[in-house]
Amino acid sequence: MLSNITIYHYLLLAFILFMTGLCGVVVSKNVIKILISIEFMLTGVNINFTAFGLYCKNLAFDGYIFALFCIAIGAVELAIALYIFYAMYREKQTSEIEDYGDV
Repeated sequence: MLSNITIYHYLLLAFILFMTGLCGVVVSKNVIKILISIEFMLTGVNINFTAFGLYCKNLAFDGYIFALFCIAIGAVELAIALYIFYAMYREKQTSEIEDYGDV
């Protein structure tokens, strides 16, 4: 079992990653930067799942299973988003979000 200090470190790291991703999604105007920021947010959530899976012995491996499921969903989401971005880039020849308003 992990000590409370270790759990708080994991939670702090997950919070920092999630907030960095959230700020990147809100501030960025580039599609690739937005996709990377979303992956940061998913990584923060996965760290939370893993930390709570280690901390709570009643959950057995539920935290790990949720984290693996989230990683798989994130990989599929990124592949689909990159394909959509590639199709949009072929049409407009730019990666800025404002240029895709009239697609």
